[in-house]
Amino acid sequence: MGNFGRCRSCGKQIVWVRTSNGKNMPCDPEIHTYRIQTHGGKDKIVTPNGKVYSAEIVATGTPGADGFGYISHFATCPNANYHRKR
Repeated sequence: MGNFGRCRSCGKQIVWVRTSNGKNMPCDPEIHTYRIQTHGGKDKIVTPNGKVYSAEIVATGTPGADGFGYISHFATCPNANYHRKR
């Protein structure tokens, strides 16, 4: 699991997850159950071991769910554009 911190822009708690590419990604700390979508899911899920999938968030206990993970804080932060590279 990653380290907890706070977003510099909005102040919400985040968890840092090292992706399989070796980069640290800020994520919302809530865990979500997901199902991988073969034709591109609308949500990006970051697993605790750093894999990033296009997926659909489903209810806990949904048959056919593929696992659990986090949502990138870039997707939920009201000030995400402030942190984007130009």
